[in-house]
Amino acid sequence: MISIIALLIGILLPALGSARRTAQAIATAANMRGVGQTNASYNGENDNYTPSSYVYGQDREGFGWNVADQLDDNPEPINGYVHWSMFLFDGLDTAGEAFEGPAVTNNGAPRTNPGPNEENWEPGQRNDQGQEYSPDLNQAVDRQLPRVAFGGNGAIFPRNKFSDDVAGERKNRLVKVSTLSNTSEIIFAAEYFDGKNDWRSISTSSGSETPAEGDIGNFTVKSHHPITPFFGFSSGFDVLNQTSAGTDPAFAYQDPESILDDDDPAKLDSSQVDGGLNMVGQPHSGKGNFLFVDGHVDQFTVVETIERRLWGERFYSLTGGRDTFVSRDRFADD
Repeated sequence: MISIIALLIGILLPALGSARRTAQAIATAANMRGVGQTNASYNGENDNYTPSSYVYGQDREGFGWNVADQLDDNPEPINGYVHWSMFLFDGLDTAGEAFEGPAVTNNGAPRTNPGPNEENWEPGQRNDQGQEYSPDLNQAVDRQLPRVAFGGNGAIFPRNKFSDDVAGERKNRLVKVSTLSNTSEIIFAAEYFDGKNDWRSISTSSGSETPAEGDIGNFTVKSHHPITPFFGFSSGFDVLNQTSAGTDPAFAYQDPESILDDDDPAKLDSSQVDGGLNMVGQPHSGKGNFLFVDGHVDQFTVVETIERRLWGERFYSLTGGRDTFVSRDRFADD
């Protein structure tokens, strides 16, 4: 009898695990579709524009922001960030769990500045001011859902750095959906990569780009950042801040092999968190859910999104010569 029970358990457990993973993928896709529908409403109410991935808040409450505050470093860090989840849903009450995904740790990454509720922090996390959680500190709190399992495509979602008018520099810009061709073939948002521990997978730490292994006491989660899908070629170009010193650089899709783990080609190389495609998760049997601009959701590997050029053909969220979009091979031959 015991051997029969053990045999049945051995047969049923894989099936139950597969069913659970399928249910998680379906639940995440449903949330993403809801975000897509809400974005369509936001577009209709805001002259067809998509929001910025984040901005520096004008005050500690509400969604107000000034363009002048976005030009350089955060003028009032205590105000925290205003995240695109709040622009779409106008607050926590209407958004609920819209940005969560049950396949990842704690259903999503925490805010960069989690605020006064200890449950919204990861163990060892520090906010943007380098503070750990403390009930005694007057800490910043981002206007962002407590947990976000996916981030926006940086080619569509500008960062907040709306640079002033300096000749030759690219500037971040809000993107109109009407300027995008073939919206069913351009990714709008993707799942974040989950390290199955404490969200160091999309974090930075002081002194290095990526928190050292075991350095769980000094990391800052960058859940407000968009995902930068392209590689920038110009010398002196900062692909994270998306500005250049006097030139308009060309961009390209990365070589798929360059983002794979050398030790396990089935996985992405997560050795450096740089705001690029290594922020993208594949939690559903090696694939991730991707929300497209037209509102539908589909599953792909990250390599497939590169091969099919699903992140778009231009860096729409940047001004300047956006047509200077070349392949890596062509640039190498010039």
